[in-house]
Amino acid sequence: MIKFFYHPSPNPLKVALYLEETGEPYELVPVDTRKGEQHAEAFKAINPNAKTPAMLDGDTRVFDSNAMLLYLAEKTGKFLPADTPANKAEMLSWLMFVATGIGPYCGQAVHFKHFAPEPKEYAVNRYDFEAWRHWHIVNDHLATHPYMMGADYTIVDMSVWGWARVVPFVLGADAWDKLPNVKRLLDEVNARPAAQRAEALKTQFTFKTEMDEDARRILFPANERLN
Repeated sequence: MIKFFYHPSPNPLKVALYLEETGEPYELVPVDTRKGEQHAEAFKAINPNAKTPAMLDGDTRVFDSNAMLLYLAEKTGKFLPADTPANKAEMLSWLMFVATGIGPYCGQAVHFKHFAPEPKEYAVNRYDFEAWRHWHIVNDHLATHPYMMGADYTIVDMSVWGWARVVPFVLGADAWDKLPNVKRLLDEVNARPAAQRAEALKTQFTFKTEMDEDARRILFPANERLN
């Protein structure tokens, strides 16, 4: 059975959605990142980057959320586009776009807006601008496509959904006024029973929610250089 190492944050939620959509049996293993459990040697043996999510499928380890989506989709044959070179190229392009653009820029925008020490005006401006730019690309694409790959719901939509859930926290309360097509996709995925089950996984465990000094030290070790 798959062991899925989980925290209720955007990247693990993508994978949780896939597992719930397919009914693939899995064991959920909580990793409380604000307590530093991702830095345990046993976890780093699975994900050397010390980030959630991670997965063990028997003796096979998989880390990085989009790699996990690809691995699971190829294993089960579910929620992949039609098997053509053009579709595969489009799918990989959008998955990498989320992995190298949406995720990092949104993550950095959140960090500098909500958690970084002063001064931070330049960093907030840079990452907020880039996060908006990436989401506008997705929004424009969805203006002419019901889903990211066209007519069919796929792992690309699941990857986008993971981060779309937190767009107001990343970009501000008025974000949906400017990204109506992303909001449409989010609402449609949110209405799926699998998404509701994925969101409910966090209720099985008690995760630390306080961003106290210990959590800041664990999550943002680079700040120690400033002290």
